[in-house]
Amino acid sequence: MLRKIRVTLAVISITLVTLLFLDFSGTAHRWFGWMAKIQFLPALLAMNVGVVVALVALTLLFGRVYCSVICPLGIMQDVFAWCGRKKQKYRYSYSPARTVLRLVVLAVMVVAIVLGIHVIVVLLAPYSAYGRIAQSLLAPLWAWGNNLLALLAERADSYAFYSVDVWLRGGITLAVAVVTLVVLGWLSWRNGRTYCNTICPVGTVLGYIARFSLLRPVIDTSRCNACGLCSRNCKAACIDSKRHSVDYTRCVACMDCIDTCRHGAISYGLRRTRKAAGASAATDTSRRTFLTAAAAVGATAALHAQDKTVDGGLAVIVDKRKPERRTPVVPPGAQGIKHLSGHCTACQLCVAACPNGVLRPSADLGRLMQPESSYERGYCRPECTRCSEVCPAGAILPLTREEKTSVQIGHAVWVSANCVVLTDDVDCGNCARHCPAGAIQMVPVDAADSASRKIPVVNEARCIGCGACENLCPARPFSAIYVEGHEHHRTI
Repeated sequence: MLRKIRVTLAVISITLVTLLFLDFSGTAHRWFGWMAKIQFLPALLAMNVGVVVALVALTLLFGRVYCSVICPLGIMQDVFAWCGRKKQKYRYSYSPARTVLRLVVLAVMVVAIVLGIHVIVVLLAPYSAYGRIAQSLLAPLWAWGNNLLALLAERADSYAFYSVDVWLRGGITLAVAVVTLVVLGWLSWRNGRTYCNTICPVGTVLGYIARFSLLRPVIDTSRCNACGLCSRNCKAACIDSKRHSVDYTRCVACMDCIDTCRHGAISYGLRRTRKAAGASAATDTSRRTFLTAAAAVGATAALHAQDKTVDGGLAVIVDKRKPERRTPVVPPGAQGIKHLSGHCTACQLCVAACPNGVLRPSADLGRLMQPESSYERGYCRPECTRCSEVCPAGAILPLTREEKTSVQIGHAVWVSANCVVLTDDVDCGNCARHCPAGAIQMVPVDAADSASRKIPVVNEARCIGCGACENLCPARPFSAIYVEGHEHHRTI
């Protein structure tokens, strides 16, 4: 029964978390956005004391149930392990702890957080690793399925579904997601919870806390005949059936051992019941960990959605190209590049949730896979605060619509060499017409001739960097006006 409860909760948990990365309507976030905020590392980086204390208390009470019920990456590994078990039962074995490796990885993670070396944090964070897999690999398939239903609904004169763009935000993010899925899938299919008990820093921290848990699997030596079934069925490799001991720093409270034991020798009970009659207590003298995971080369893919049309029709409609910005543009609520880099785990939840197609993962090594704004497909609408609502790590702080309209994340820069007014000798004014902040005015090219064609002038003091001008500029492939980011956001 305990195992069935654990499996049921795990299925519900990973389903809800996955929906957060797949849902393009925002419905899932309104109901289940809290699932992202109760993940351990994002809550720690966001200084969400209540969540961290609750997770520590949960571990002290029940053991590492977080790893088997709440963490989506851990649950994903259980799925692969279950598939491997279908091929061969009782294929695991007890393994000595890799304590040094485990502590070294944890120390590296702590140092990386303190020094702001976010690349290491991004690659080791378990929740973020799963987020990249869901957003890069599952979200396009989900969107394709939706578009198929939309096509069928359209033929039936129904508007129950609507088509959405299918595109991959970044090749590097896709490659990392593929490598992560392949490596973790192979490791868990063969050896169960290898990553969780060797590399994962969250697993290491919670494992040491779980040593003092009130409830835990306990072996009754008066009933145990040392058959080894529990050990051969333990995907955490933490049960030494010969010594009747369990390494509680690696045990993820999956309850598989209880379900396997044919003699009722294993029960989930209070810590004080560890000793059986006439036998010494099952000691927990080591902190287990297993085999290291390796990174390999990944494959990249490219998907192109249908081209967007632009207002005006003054140039050939071809794909826009991203301008070279001296300073990247990061979302409102991030306060600036430094704050974003210090908190973001690159889980891609904000990228998946952005309804305007503005956010995408950075390819810059210094901010690898962290979100940045680019306006080829849309612009950051002043009334939208979705990214600040979904961020679980405090990298993008919550802000109201009124606050967002006064946050300056960058300013527009006009490039005369690209402007169709000068290159094609036509009237335009798209940038000024669509600027929500009223920061662009059209002035005559010839100041002495008020009837001459007009070109834009940017009032940097009023510009908020939303990118409407860049997105709606008809010039191709580069816009005649683009947004230059600010290192530190300002309130205007």
